[in-house]
Amino acid sequence: MSKERLSMRKVREVLRLKYEQKLSNRAIGISCLIGYGSVHDYLRRAKVAGLSWPLPEGLSDEDLDLLLFPPVTSLPTSRPLPDWEQVIKELHRKGVTLSLLWEEYRGDHPDGYGYSRYCERFEQYSGTIDPRMHQIHKAGEKLFVDYAGPTMGVTDRLTGEVEQAQIFVATLGCSDYTYAEATWSQSLPDWIGSHVRALDFFGGVPQIFVPDNLKSGVTSPCYYEPTINHTYQEMASHYGVAVIPARIKKPRDKAVVENHVLIVERQILARLRDRSFLSLDELNDAIGDLLDALNNRPFQKMAGTRRSLFEELDAPELRPLPAEPYQFGEWGRATVSIDYHVSVQKSYYSVHHRLIKQEVETRVSAGTVEIFHKNVRVASHARSFREGSYSTLKEHMPSHHKNWGDWSPERFVRWASEIGPSTSKMVEELLSRLVHPQQGYRRCLGIISLTKQYGADRVELACRRALACNAISYQSVKQILKNNLETVPLPEPTPASPSLTHDNIRGAAYYASAGSEETDHYSSPQLLLDIERQ
Repeated sequence: MSKERLSMRKVREVLRLKYEQKLSNRAIGISCLIGYGSVHDYLRRAKVAGLSWPLPEGLSDEDLDLLLFPPVTSLPTSRPLPDWEQVIKELHRKGVTLSLLWEEYRGDHPDGYGYSRYCERFEQYSGTIDPRMHQIHKAGEKLFVDYAGPTMGVTDRLTGEVEQAQIFVATLGCSDYTYAEATWSQSLPDWIGSHVRALDFFGGVPQIFVPDNLKSGVTSPCYYEPTINHTYQEMASHYGVAVIPARIKKPRDKAVVENHVLIVERQILARLRDRSFLSLDELNDAIGDLLDALNNRPFQKMAGTRRSLFEELDAPELRPLPAEPYQFGEWGRATVSIDYHVSVQKSYYSVHHRLIKQEVETRVSAGTVEIFHKNVRVASHARSFREGSYSTLKEHMPSHHKNWGDWSPERFVRWASEIGPSTSKMVEELLSRLVHPQQGYRRCLGIISLTKQYGADRVELACRRALACNAISYQSVKQILKNNLETVPLPEPTPASPSLTHDNIRGAAYYASAGSEETDHYSSPQLLLDIERQ
């Protein structure tokens, strides 16, 4: 039974008890389980409508409801109505409240509505327009960002293969002004790049980014204290923006962008569904054309367009863009190895030798690798794109390796000799071919560590084969062991290569003689490996 029909039953019972049973209003309320004030209101409305008891025969509940509760619009009024569209626009401005607008309204119309009735009429009006208007976002305050669910195919000109592009959507909360673009992925570089291009599109900077809990932006989507990705936070700091992720299980937090994701899907992606694109640029050109049409399309239930609202409300409140756009830099963590280098994307970069065994943060940009220790930059190198390469600064090196703690070339030679003469020879050759022997420490550790998986005997045979093939590297020894080649007969000897002479190249005798002069504080390669893991 509906609430409206039940109310009419109450009215009939109230009228019967009053006019037939002659009960007091309080007694009627107790009998009908309603308040004294409700009884009084029913009786007053019946009197205004000219009703008594018994009610006219055949009067339906719907007709009785219309007599007692006529629509508000049918009640004559001479009170001036506010301009609700203007009220909505004013509420988007910073510091403007409904109470302030009511005070201004009463200042212009002293006989106008009281505050409670004013708020009630505002709610009635706002319910007739776009539901998004129920959330009043301040001008220039929030930029909502997310990805659309559907993807768009891009065909490779050469192979004919179709790769799916992701669709990034950004919407200003106040004006609903929207930006969209296609990228190859939702990875961190594309995520950051889309933000930079979106801000350039809007021509200014909002106060807050509101992302969904995408992994590229939010590392840990905790309800109370989400963890923002370091690179995303750095980009936001560059523009002076706060990042406040949408709360999980709170759909109203991201209603604006989710609604506009749906609009982009219907008004842009659906219109492009049967078109073929041969490049990402071609797809973005098509998206841009339809995006202009979307932002310039008039609203259905209120005056203006997204662009006109943006120009009137959001644009004046956006802060200026910085002189230079953010340059993408990907952050990571690393531990400084015993050769005072850190591994970054399969290349090696030096830091001061005092930071050996310390954890550092790395930042990789288009042409630079930066290294930070306790939030202080301790090294900066030109980025190398050659796998396995070393970038070493002289100021990071110890003054002399003999005066530099327990890690020295001669010690690696002696540790390798415990495995066998071929392994010792391999380490000698590896270190002697480097201008800075410290660059070979990591490789020597790798060769020694192979004994854990393959045993000392096999490593010794593998080193003997690698020496015979002049394959002086950790990877060569590893591949020989991996493919069980250490017992395969050695190839025929080849003529010896002419010896190289250089002031910075040391021979094997250098390390053998130097090693006998120092006391070895570590007794075995196993202990060395344990130290390396600490």
